[in-house]
Amino acid sequence: MAENVRDLVQRCLAGDESAMVELVDCFSGQVFGLCYRMLRQREDAEDITQETFVRVFRNLHTWDSERDFRPWLLAIAGNRCRSFLAQRMRRPRAHDLVDEPSDGRADPQASRDLAEEVSLAMTHLREEYRQAFLLFHDQHLSYAEISEVLDCPVGTVKTWVHRARRDLGQLLRSRGVVQEEPS
Repeated sequence: MAENVRDLVQRCLAGDESAMVELVDCFSGQVFGLCYRMLRQREDAEDITQETFVRVFRNLHTWDSERDFRPWLLAIAGNRCRSFLAQRMRRPRAHDLVDEPSDGRADPQASRDLAEEVSLAMTHLREEYRQAFLLFHDQHLSYAEISEVLDCPVGTVKTWVHRARRDLGQLLRSRGVVQEEPS
């Protein structure tokens, strides 16, 4: 796929609109997924996903083809989300929790309740912990790829992911969502 992405990028740089559509089709789900998990609102995630691809196409010539494309793309998405969240903090508004779709288990309401609790708990994590956690668990990036995306050492990424898990567990236990771990 890496070679295919390089070819797509070259075609995009040459002005091939079908290649641009193909690149968006190939990565929009991953970008949207990251944006949705960071922003927790579908409309905002859709807007930032579009903004991300506008930035990508505007700056495609700066991508180093010796490096993987996906971390570069997700770094742009993460930066757009952080900028959006900073703007959101400056102009407070009511936040509605959006139910995530059922995973098809016997009790979809319980799944939605758990997803809501996890989503709520995620809002209490430090921003860098949350972003590292989402990139690792939702986007399935390696620690090295997350290090590239967040522009920090691999050891720092590992620490942030660990602390996000620890803090998330503590938050969920304190709310009675999960049981205390046996000693």
